Amino acid sequence: MGIKIVTDSLSDLPKKLVKEFDIEVLPLTVIFEDKEYRDGIDLTSEEFYRKLREGSSIPKTSQVTPAKFKEAFDKYLKTHEHIIYISGSSRATGTYQSSIIAKDLFENDNIHIFDSMALSFGCGIMVLKAAQMAKEGKNVQEILLELENMKNRVDHIFTVDTLEYLQKGGRISSTKAAIGTILNIKPILTVEEGLVSQLDQVRGKKKVISKMIEIVKKRSTNIQSQTIGISHADNEELLDEFKRVIKEELKPKDIIVSNIGSAIGTHAGPGTIAIFYMK
Repeated sequence: MGIKIVTDSLSDLPKKLVKEFDIEVLPLTVIFEDKEYRDGIDLTSEEFYRKLREGSSIPKTSQVTPAKFKEAFDKYLKTHEHIIYISGSSRATGTYQSSIIAKDLFENDNIHIFDSMALSFGCGIMVLKAAQMAKEGKNVQEILLELENMKNRVDHIFTVDTLEYLQKGGRISSTKAAIGTILNIKPILTVEEGLVSQLDQVRGKKKVISKMIEIVKKRSTNIQSQTIGISHADNEELLDEFKRVIKEELKPKDIIVSNIGSAIGTHAGPGTIAIFYMK
C-alpha cells in the first residue's frame, strides 16, 4: 500500500522528478482575461510568460478547491495506506485551507496535511525529500519529522527582473516601484514565516548574482554536501550564468533546475531567478 505524496503546483517541481517519484501535483488555476488554465497542465511556463509579456492585464490565480482535494484523497486512499499532502505556504494561498476542509470530510487519520510555509522549489525540496523517503520505505512519522526539521531550514534567495508585477500584485507600493525602476534597483528577496520579504538590494543587473551568492554563503552551512535548487522565470541566459557562478563559488553536491510556474510567476514576473538550499 505505502505512502502517497501529494503537493500543489506552487512547489514548481520538475516534471521529470514528479514522474520518477510518482508525486501527485494538484494544479492551481490561472485566469487570463476570463479564461481559466490549470497551472502546468493547460499552460506551460513558456506559454504563460509569453502571454504575460504580451498581455495588458495581470492574470489572477485561484486555489485548488476542496472538491479537487476530496477527489484526490478518495482516489489514493483506495491504493495507499497513507497520504501526505505538502502545501505551499498557507499564508500565500488558500489552497492549504482547501485541503483541511477536504480532509474533514473523511473519518480517516491516514490523511496528513503539512504546511511547508515555503514557496516554489523551497516547497519542492521538501516534497522531493518526502517522496525519496517514502520510496525508501520510511514510515509516516519519520517523514513528517524530517519535514518539520526542514521547514525551519529551507531558504529562498531570489530577485525579480522588474518591480512591475510585485506592484500590480499589491506586494509593494506604486511609489516604491516607480523609484526602484528609475534607480534600476534590483531587490534581493526571501521568504520569512511564509511570506515574501526583502533582504537587500543592488543597483543594476550585473551585481545581482554576486550579492545573492554572498548572502547564501553567510546563511548556509555545509553547502558543498547539499543538493540545491535553482529556478527561473523564462530567463535561460541569467540561469546559465547563475549556475556557472554557483558551481565555482558554492560547489554544491548537485543542482536541480526548475521552472518557476504560473502560480508564482504571476506575482514575481518574467526574469525572476532563485536559489533554494538548507540554512
